[in-house]
Amino acid sequence: MFTTEFLITSLIIVMLPGTGVIYTISTGLFVGRRASTAAAVGCTFGSIPHLLVSILGLSAILHLSAQAFVLLKYLGAAYLLYVAWTMWRDTGRLNIEKKRCQRGMRAIAVKGFLINILNPKLSMFFIAFLPQFVPIGSVSPVLHLILLSGIFMLITLGVFLLYGLFAGTVRDYVINSPRILNHLQRSFAVAFAALGARLAMAER
Repeated sequence: MFTTEFLITSLIIVMLPGTGVIYTISTGLFVGRRASTAAAVGCTFGSIPHLLVSILGLSAILHLSAQAFVLLKYLGAAYLLYVAWTMWRDTGRLNIEKKRCQRGMRAIAVKGFLINILNPKLSMFFIAFLPQFVPIGSVSPVLHLILLSGIFMLITLGVFLLYGLFAGTVRDYVINSPRILNHLQRSFAVAFAALGARLAMAER
């Protein structure tokens, strides 16, 4: 039902630094392993609507509707810029108390979900990527697309969890150095701002 080429291609795509990867790593560094897990789950589930849209063929409608694409694009860009601003603003005063972190697990997952769901380019990507791996003459192409989507999500979750685990592992070294902490936080803030600007300028 799926090929080694699909697995390798999917793995490479997921490993490339994007908003989900940056968000998961930054969460692992600044909050911890458990929080990075919530971020990974949120980002992964944020891909589900795009996958469904692609399977149903609605992304073709989104592609034809300039107004819908532009609206979603600017909402996504605005949200990424908001994330960048809050991260830059909180530089030097991160709260890493466990109780607060535990209460914020849901908020962390929701933020990861929003980061992905507000990116209309994901729908375009999936509708261009997934059909390439559906065999010609497939009896049930929709079922095949659903299977490929599920595998892609599992790969995404696995890679993001590993990224978060690594970030959480080196976290102790980071939080013990306020200077490194501030530099990293500002670097991630700039990265989110750059991703937001790129999304705002993206063509369909």
